[in-house]
Amino acid sequence: MGLTKQYLAYRAIDSFNIIVSGRANVNFAVLEKSEGRFAAAPAAENVIIWDLRMGDRKLTLRREKQEVTALRVSPDHLHIAVGYADGVVQIFDLSSRTYYDAICSLALHKNAVSVLRYDAHGMRLVSGGLDTELVVVDVVEQAGRQRLSGHNAAVTDAHFLQRLVEQDIVVSCSKDTQIKFWNLETQFCFKTIVDNRTEIWGLALINDLMVAGAGESGMNVYRLRKREDNAAQSLEKAVEGLAIDDEDTISPLSVSNCGTIQRAGKGRTVNLVVDPNERVLSCHGTNDLIENFYICNAEEAKQRLAKRLKKARKKMQEGGEQEDEEHISKELSLSDEIKRLESIKTKQKIKSIDVLLGQNQEVRVLVSLSNNSMSLYSLEASLKSRKPKAKSSEPTDTSVKLLRSLTRLGHQSEVRSVCFSNDSLAIGSGAGDSFKFWDRDAMQCLRTMPTDYILCSRFVPGDRYVLLGMKSGKLLIADVGAADIVEEIPAHDSELWSIALLPDQKGCVTGSSDTTLKIWTFELIDSEGESHTQTKVLSLLHKNTLKLEETVLCVVVSPDMKYLAVGLLDATVKIFFLDTFKFYLSLYGHKLPVLCMDISYDSQIIATGSADRNIKIWGLNFGDCHRSIFAHDDSVMSLQFIPKTHMFFSCGKDGKVKQWDGDSFEKIQTLPGHIGEAHCLSVSPNGRYLVTCGSDRTLRMYERTEETIVLKDVQEEEREQMENEKLATGEDNSVPLLPGLKLPSRKTVGSEQAAESIMECLEISKQYELEHDEKPELHPLMIALQVKNPIDFLVTTLMRIRTSDMEEALLLLPFSMVCELLERLPALIKQRPDEVELLCRVTVFLFKVHMKPITAAKSMKPLLLKLLELLKRDVQQLRDIMGYNLHALSLLQREVEQREDVQLFRDATLARRKQEKKRRAASKRRLQIQMV
Repeated sequence: MGLTKQYLAYRAIDSFNIIVSGRANVNFAVLEKSEGRFAAAPAAENVIIWDLRMGDRKLTLRREKQEVTALRVSPDHLHIAVGYADGVVQIFDLSSRTYYDAICSLALHKNAVSVLRYDAHGMRLVSGGLDTELVVVDVVEQAGRQRLSGHNAAVTDAHFLQRLVEQDIVVSCSKDTQIKFWNLETQFCFKTIVDNRTEIWGLALINDLMVAGAGESGMNVYRLRKREDNAAQSLEKAVEGLAIDDEDTISPLSVSNCGTIQRAGKGRTVNLVVDPNERVLSCHGTNDLIENFYICNAEEAKQRLAKRLKKARKKMQEGGEQEDEEHISKELSLSDEIKRLESIKTKQKIKSIDVLLGQNQEVRVLVSLSNNSMSLYSLEASLKSRKPKAKSSEPTDTSVKLLRSLTRLGHQSEVRSVCFSNDSLAIGSGAGDSFKFWDRDAMQCLRTMPTDYILCSRFVPGDRYVLLGMKSGKLLIADVGAADIVEEIPAHDSELWSIALLPDQKGCVTGSSDTTLKIWTFELIDSEGESHTQTKVLSLLHKNTLKLEETVLCVVVSPDMKYLAVGLLDATVKIFFLDTFKFYLSLYGHKLPVLCMDISYDSQIIATGSADRNIKIWGLNFGDCHRSIFAHDDSVMSLQFIPKTHMFFSCGKDGKVKQWDGDSFEKIQTLPGHIGEAHCLSVSPNGRYLVTCGSDRTLRMYERTEETIVLKDVQEEEREQMENEKLATGEDNSVPLLPGLKLPSRKTVGSEQAAESIMECLEISKQYELEHDEKPELHPLMIALQVKNPIDFLVTTLMRIRTSDMEEALLLLPFSMVCELLERLPALIKQRPDEVELLCRVTVFLFKVHMKPITAAKSMKPLLLKLLELLKRDVQQLRDIMGYNLHALSLLQREVEQREDVQLFRDATLARRKQEKKRRAASKRRLQIQMV
C-alpha cells in the first residue's frame, strides 16, 4: 500500500467589514439594562449586536451558510428570534453566558422567513414566510402550534391581536392585497379585507387603529371594535341559513375604514414600525425619507378637536357667513388623533427602521441603509409645532439630530480587491469608494482612504506603499502610514484590470482594457512637501510597453523572471519572454475569457481560471495542458498558489472557496464561502492565512490549522452531507387518511433520523425482553446512553428528539410500530412519572393522528382506558404541585413586598428629617446675615 498524502486543513476564523445586510430588519436590543444603546443587525448569516455608543461589536450570533432574512427581539428583551433563508427559525438567549448557542431550532417554512413577531408576553411567536403560510410557535414548549394557510402570495407582516377580544387572533397581510384575521383555536380565517388595490407591505396596530401600508402613497387606516352580539344568537343565525363567511355570524370584531394617511415619500411603503408604547408610528418607502407620526391620547385628541373647531368658527365669522354650524364635524377625526412629526432625510436608500420613545418625549429612530451602514437619529415628539425663526425656514431649526453613525467599520460598496502585506500582518481591501487597511489579528479597520472605483491592489515591498489599479485606468500610489495618495499616474486609457509585482522587487507590470501591458520600475524621489526635512517618496518610472490585439484581463510574472503570462479576452493565454517581449507560447483550451491565473513558486506549472467554470493546469516548459478541472458552478474569479507549494485556492461567482492540489489535480477541501458571489482572494506570504471578499459585503478570514485531512475522508463526508440533505421519505407533507391536516412543523433530516431511532429502540427492547431469562448483555446503544433497562432506554430516546421534530418523527412511524409504542406507554408512565409531560404529548398526538384505526381495533380498548386513567392521575398530581408552588411563591412575594414597604417608609422618614435639618440650618444662616 502506497503512502497517502495528508494535508493541513484551513478553517474559517471570522468575517468582518459587514455592518448590516439589507435583506432583514434591524431591532433595538436591551443589554445590561441599557435601552436605546444596543442594536441587533443582520450581517449575512450572522446577527451582530452593536454597541452604538462605543461603535463596536458586543455579541455575534452565528449560523453557517444560510442568510438572515428576519429577526425580532422579544418584549422582555431576553431572547431574539432569527429567521433564515431556508425557512428555519432559531431562538437565542441574550442573557445567558452561552448566548452564541441557539436555545431551539425550528424548521417551519419551505422558503425564506419574511416576518417574525412576538405576542405581548413573549410566550408565542408568529412567523410568516415566502411560502404563503403562517406558523404560530409556542416559545416555552419550543414547538409549532398552528399552521395557517390561506394567502396566495408571500406573507409580508403579521401581528397578534390581544387587545380587544378574548380569543387568540392573528392578523396578517400579504402581497396578494388581502388582510386576513385568523382564529387560532379553529385555525380558521374569519375575516378578509380586500379593499386594497395593491400589494400590502406592512401592518401597524395602535390602540384600536390598524394602519396598512400598500404599494401606493396612501396608508389605509382601519378602526377595530369588539362586537357585543350574543354568541348564541349569532350561532342560531348561522344555522338558519346565513352564509358562514358573513361577518355578522362569526366575526368577534367589526372593522371599518376610517381614513387614509398620505405619505410624502414616493413609491411603495416598505416598513411600518410602532414604538413599544404605541405613541409613535414611523414609515418609509423606497427612497431616503422616514416619516413620523405622533398618536395622541384621548385628552390630547379632544384638545386638538377643540382647537380645530375654534379655528373653523373663527374662519366662518371672518368670512361673514351667518349659516348654521351644523356642517362642521364635531366628532373626532383621524387628523385629531394622529399628528405628523418632522421627517428624517437620510443620505442613502433606507432598508429598515426601528423606533423607540424615550424620556422627555425623545424619539430614537434606528436606520439601516443600503450602503452597509447604520444610523441613529433623535427627534422631539411634542404636540407644539415648531415655528421657523425667519421666513426662510433654515435646516438648523429642525429637532432631528444624527446621534450615531456606524460607517467606518466597513466599505459602503462591494469589495472588489483584497491583498496581504508582505509581513502577513495587514490586509488591504479596495472597493468602489475607498481603500481600507485592516489589522489581521483584531480584524479592525486601521485606515480609510476615499478613492474612485478600485479593481486591483498590491502592497509594494517594504509595506509602506500600496499600488491601486483604478477603473478609470489610473495607477495610484498610496502611503500606508499617512493614509494619503502620494501620486496619481495616468497609466492606461481604460480599466486597469491587473497588477503583478516583479519577483526581483524592483518594479511591477500592469495590464489594461486598452490592450496594452506596461512595465514600471520603482524609484525614490524627493517629496514636494513644505517641511525642511528631505524625505523620499515612492514613484514609478515607465520602462516598456507591450501592445496586444485583445483586452488584457490578467497578467502574472514567473518567479524565475523568465516569462510573462497574459490572459486575454479571446480566451487564450499568451506567454512572452520578460526581457525581450518575444512570443514564447500560446495556451489554447478555454471557451470563455481567462479571468485569473498564477504561476507556481518553481515556475513549473501555471493554473488558469476562466468564465467557462474550468481551471486548467499547464506545464510552462512546453505549454501542455496537464489537466482540466470543472471547478465551480459559475465563473472562476480569482486563483492563487500557496507559497512554496503546488497547492492553490480558487473562488468563483457561485460563492464557494476551494483548495486544489496542482500535482494530483484533486480537490482538497471546500471552505464555507460567501452568500452570493466571491470576487477575489489573497493568500498571505507565509501561507498561513487566506482572505476572500464577495457580494455579501463580507471579508472572510481562514487560517491553516494543525489538523490533518485525508482526501478519502473529506470526499466521504461531502457525499454523506449531500445524501443527508435529500429527504428519504420525500417532500410530501400530507398525512395519510387525513388530507386536511397540516402540521406546524416541516419534515427534516432530523425528524427522519428521530423516527429511525424510535424504531431501532423498539426493536432492541423487544430483543432484550425475549432474551431476558438468559441474562442478556446490554446492547452497545444502551451502554452508550447509560441505561440498564428498556423503559429508561425508550424514555431517553424520546427525550433526545428535538421538540420541533417530535411530531414529524411520530408521523413517520408505521402503524405496527405505533401500536407497539402505545402498548409500552402504561409501563413508562408508571415508572417514569417525572417525564409525564413528554409521554402525554406523545400519547395525545398518536391518538389524534391514528384515531380511526385505533378505535376500530377492539383489542385496544382496555389499553385506552388504562392510559386515560394513568395520565389523568399524573397530570392532576403535576397540576397540584404547580398550583401549590405558585401560591407559596406568591405568599413569599407578598411578604417581601410588605417588608420592603416598611423599609421604604423608614427611608422616606429619614430623607424627610435630613431635608428639615438642612432647611433649619439654611434659615439660621439667613437670620445671622440679617442680624449682621
